[in-house]
Amino acid sequence: MTTAGDAGDDRGAGDGRGGRDAGGGRGRWGDAVAVVDLDERGWPLRDTRAGPRPVPPPGLLDHFAARLTPPSWATDVVVYVHGWQTSRTSSRQAVGELLGLAGRQLARRPELYPRLGGAGGPRRGAAAGRGFAPWPVLVRWPSRSLPSLGGYRRVRDRAHAMSTAGHAADVIGQLLGYLDARRGDPHAAPVLAGRGGQYLHLVGHSFGCRFLCEAVQWAAGAPGGTLGWSTPAPPGRPFTVDSMLLFQMAAPRDAFAETFTELAGAPLRGPVVATYAQGDRATGFWHLRAEKRTGIGHAGIGTAPAPVSGIRMRGTDDGYPHAALDHRFVSVDASHVFVRGRGPAGAHSDHLRPESAHLLLSLADHSR
Repeated sequence: MTTAGDAGDDRGAGDGRGGRDAGGGRGRWGDAVAVVDLDERGWPLRDTRAGPRPVPPPGLLDHFAARLTPPSWATDVVVYVHGWQTSRTSSRQAVGELLGLAGRQLARRPELYPRLGGAGGPRRGAAAGRGFAPWPVLVRWPSRSLPSLGGYRRVRDRAHAMSTAGHAADVIGQLLGYLDARRGDPHAAPVLAGRGGQYLHLVGHSFGCRFLCEAVQWAAGAPGGTLGWSTPAPPGRPFTVDSMLLFQMAAPRDAFAETFTELAGAPLRGPVVATYAQGDRATGFWHLRAEKRTGIGHAGIGTAPAPVSGIRMRGTDDGYPHAALDHRFVSVDASHVFVRGRGPAGAHSDHLRPESAHLLLSLADHSR
C-alpha cells in the first residue's frame, strides 16, 4: 500500500537486484540499490501484475533471499531508512547521493580514513577491512502527507503504529539478521569483520530513525563477531550492527531514556550517533506542537540510558578521532552545516552534505 503522494513514482525501481554494472563490480556507489518496500502495517510488499501486494508470511525469508544477497564486491552494507515527506523516487536518490558524496570525499581525502584503503568504486572480490565498497539497502515506507501540523501528526502516528501495533520492528530486525548471516565469508577476509566479512551500518533520517531504533531494540538471539569498537559484544542477539547514524531524528529528546531503553545493551557494537540543527523546523516548531516537546533533530539527544557525548560536526578536512566517536550515544551539533531549506520543515532534509558523508566514512573507518 502506498499513499496518494507516492502514486506514479518509480514503480519499477524496486527490483532490488542491482544492474549488471553493480553485480560486476563496475558501478558507482549507490547504483546497485536493493529496495524493501513496506506497507502501512510495516509488512514487505512485492510487485505483482495487479500492483504491489503483501509478501505471504511463509515466504518472507525467500523474499529476502531473492533480493538481498550482498554482492561479493561489497565491503560494507548500508541500510538506509528515509523520513517524512519522502517519495519512492526521492528516497532512492537520497541514498545514492549520500554514498556518492562519500565516494568523492574518500577520493579527495583518503588519508583521513586509513583503514578504508583509499578511493575507488565497487571492486569484485573486495573484502571487509580492505577498501570501502558500500552496498545500500533502502527501506521505503509510506511517509507522504500534507506539509502541516495535521500531516506531521498523521505520519508520526503511522510510524509509531508500524513499529508497535504493526510489523516494522520485527520485519526490519529479521532483515538485519538475514543480512548479517549472509555478509560474506570471514575466512576469505584478511581480518574477521563482523560475523561474515562485511560491515553493517544503519543510517536513518527523520521518522526512519525510529524504525531502526525499534528494530535494533527488538532483536534477540546469537551474538555477532569481532569489530573495532570498545563496547563488548552483547550476548543473545541475532545480529550485530557496527554503527548507527541518525540524521535529524523525529523523536522527543528523551526517547532513548523513555522509549528506546534497550539500546544501551542492544546488538550494536558501535555508537548511536544523532545529528541536530537549530534550523530544523520539522523537529523543532512542528514537533513541539505535535508532542509538546522539541525533537532530537532540533536540540540533540537529551537523557539516555548511558552518558551522552556532545560534539560539533566537523568539516571535511578535519578528521574525527576514534575517542570522539567511541561512546554509546553521540549527539552531533550540525547547526552550522544543516542550514538550507524553506517552508515548514526548514533544514530538516539538509542532511545530504559532504560533512555527513565524512561522518559516515569516519564511522566505517573506526569500525575496522
